[in-house]
Amino acid sequence: MNAPILFFAAGLGTRMGVLVKDKPKPLVKVAGRALIDHALDLAEIPQVERRVVNIHYRANMITEHLRNRAVVFSDETTQLLETGGGLKKAIPALKGNPVLTMNTDAVWKGPNPIKFLLESWKDHMEALLVLVPKDRAVGHSGRGDFNILDNGQLERAPGPVYTGLQMIRTDCFANIEETAFSMNVVWDQIAARGGLFGCLYDGGWCDVGQPDSIPLAEAMLDV
Repeated sequence: MNAPILFFAAGLGTRMGVLVKDKPKPLVKVAGRALIDHALDLAEIPQVERRVVNIHYRANMITEHLRNRAVVFSDETTQLLETGGGLKKAIPALKGNPVLTMNTDAVWKGPNPIKFLLESWKDHMEALLVLVPKDRAVGHSGRGDFNILDNGQLERAPGPVYTGLQMIRTDCFANIEETAFSMNVVWDQIAARGGLFGCLYDGGWCDVGQPDSIPLAEAMLDV
């Protein structure tokens, strides 16, 4: 299974505080490398046929940083579109269906999570989200996002944590008139049709959403 991927890099990253005063969150460094480079490295596999990065805050810094990488940019500099709106805008640039999306504010250790997701995808799915158990969600303090039912479908409940990596069919975006909206709007529609599924990643994952998470991520990476 091959698919294009969108990297979410347009957020303001306000939880990072002073670290994003002069640069966007995807350029915050963990273990000496920018967060977006950690994410892009995972997509350097034959199964990923196109890489798109959406940009908003200090967009020019991201485009300059990635000038030597094979990526296409989805420009949101005039309006921040949230996750759902960002994907909707990027659909023409992705040139595929289904597509992958990945947050850039996390680091991983273990089997390549993108390969794991692609290998877990089944034709009857509309969306497949990669989750980790709460006790292995390093740097994440939330109550959890979903339960995985016996048939692999997801229901909203305090349970495993969404990692920011998914595969999703883009057909349903044509029925959403809003420009800026959360991915949750799309997931709820898909779940109502029984098409929302999840899979558990068994490697390491760290949510790098705030400064205190950086040393946790580096400890997980053994650096």
